[in-house]
Amino acid sequence: MKIVHFSWEYPPVIYGGLGTFATEITKKQIELEHEVTVFTLNRDNALATSDQIDGVEVYRPKTLDLSKPFYLCADHELRSWGPNFKFFADVLSYNIMSASQLVNSLVRKNGRSFTIIDAHDWLGIMGGMVAKKELNIPLVFHVHSTEVGRSIGRGSHTIKDIEFEGGQVADCVITVSNAMADELLKLGFPQDKIRPCWNGVDPAKYDPTKISNEDRLAQRRRYGVQDHETLLFFIGRLVTVKGADRLVRAMPQILKDFPNTKLLILGIGDMEDELRSTADGLGIHDRVIFRTEFVSEEERIRHYAAADIVVLPSLYEPFGIVCTEAMSMAKPTVVGARGTNGMREQIIPSGEKQCGIHINPFEPKDVAWGIIQVLQLPDKGLQLGKNGRQRVLEEFSWDAVTRRTLDIYKEFLR
Repeated sequence: MKIVHFSWEYPPVIYGGLGTFATEITKKQIELEHEVTVFTLNRDNALATSDQIDGVEVYRPKTLDLSKPFYLCADHELRSWGPNFKFFADVLSYNIMSASQLVNSLVRKNGRSFTIIDAHDWLGIMGGMVAKKELNIPLVFHVHSTEVGRSIGRGSHTIKDIEFEGGQVADCVITVSNAMADELLKLGFPQDKIRPCWNGVDPAKYDPTKISNEDRLAQRRRYGVQDHETLLFFIGRLVTVKGADRLVRAMPQILKDFPNTKLLILGIGDMEDELRSTADGLGIHDRVIFRTEFVSEEERIRHYAAADIVVLPSLYEPFGIVCTEAMSMAKPTVVGARGTNGMREQIIPSGEKQCGIHINPFEPKDVAWGIIQVLQLPDKGLQLGKNGRQRVLEEFSWDAVTRRTLDIYKEFLR
């Protein structure tokens, strides 16, 4: 197949799980001898406009600042975005420029042809819809999250409308968990188009045996964590839906029973000041460590290795690649399991294959309860971690995810 992706994130521009997914699945599609083209963001128009990455053909069209003309056409809701209106204009510009280059340059001028379009989230679906209409080839809308979920029921009605229309126009809607499939049905997406397909991880890269004990201890020492102390690890954006505030508020209850516990928070976001203030107010600032910067994948892997328990109390998490990464690194993982939360599909919470704990992430007391359940185990969750890695090897490799995705593509080819 000749596959074209519209993905706002792609190396070197990666902000979160979408960028990781797009990077890994396109690389695997190339390995399986498909031709892959990606249209992605040219951040600050400072990157090369065309590139080759691991065999993937990458285009980064330079965008134009269309804020003023778009503003003239915008409704009150979009105008209320204030300084963030430029972000919306940039998304539109990226979609228009990308679709135009695909249709007019690659296909009509250079005689190229493509089999299928895979457009990721609202950030890429508008370009996908334009290209589908012009080229008359199948369109997949790859939904990694929704505006309703990201905003906990609020959000932009314009983005909600874009997502809804994408679901109606696309031939197929791939989403990242069964929980997300249920959410899309409630939002009015056509049931016959929806196909769940989990995300994945590279277990050869996220392999605890590749981190020496010396490196693991050195990472802990960097944060002042001693051998007798337990290190809890949160990784994610510091925004409401990730639940880090509930985790910080759970710490006093945990420390009451297990005083030799520290929490490391790794991430960036608007809630940083609030989280620091909460820790100070609770008198636990010496127990909560903040690393508020973007780190490389290699360093992220060392952080997982250094941790004893990974805690991901998301209020909304369509899939949660960080959960899969933690499991692959053989770490017992405590996850939010209410509402739309794909992590509950990853973590088995009981029985002989148990690999973690399900919690109600909205309640700090329940977050504390879940962590204490692991701390009370004689091996502090060592067997849970081993079970988690085995589950990754069986269910969450990128090979398995890519083959499932390709099978879905084939189902909708005309």
